Amino acid sequence: MNETIKPPEQRPEHPDFWCKRFGEGTTPWDAGKVPAAFADFVGAQTMPLNTLIPGCGSAWEAAHLAELGWPVTALDFSPLAIEKAREVLGNSPVNLVCTDFFTFAPQQRLDLIYERAFLCALPRKLWADWGKYVAELLPSGARLAGFFFVCDQPKGPPFGVLPEQLDELLQPNFELIEDKPVDDSIPVFAGRERWQVWRRR
Repeated sequence: MNETIKPPEQRPEHPDFWCKRFGEGTTPWDAGKVPAAFADFVGAQTMPLNTLIPGCGSAWEAAHLAELGWPVTALDFSPLAIEKAREVLGNSPVNLVCTDFFTFAPQQRLDLIYERAFLCALPRKLWADWGKYVAELLPSGARLAGFFFVCDQPKGPPFGVLPEQLDELLQPNFELIEDKPVDDSIPVFAGRERWQVWRRR
């Protein structure tokens, strides 16, 4: 018996799924602000880092980085998410791109990929590709930093990732250099989010 393929707006790997949510204003993952751990991390850097934000949504963090003079590319494959980001960004000098992360090719060397509610939005069948592609995009010494939804939640999005699953995805190419709990999570992630920084080997 053939498995019925769901329509695009019911499949999180398809832009229509996210367009529907942005169109309805159903965006419980949108904090509407810059999370404290990220602001602290940015503030601790001695120089601006060329940063990529995949699945940027409303792009609050991109606006924060641009204010500080960081070169930042924010991308999302949902045209409605990009529209929302444009409203938030105003005249901020952010390179805002409507494209699929897995086909994106940066013009300059990246120093940082920022993770927030992107991996947990991806169906598990795409996780191995995500792990390979972040490693491909980042040169040795560059970092993957952000918030990971660490829990056993198979139905999503958000899809929970277990610590051993995250290790399997990243440890072949990255070293975990920071890992701490998050105390200002939005309700959908509360108590199940870790701030982590991984350095490319």
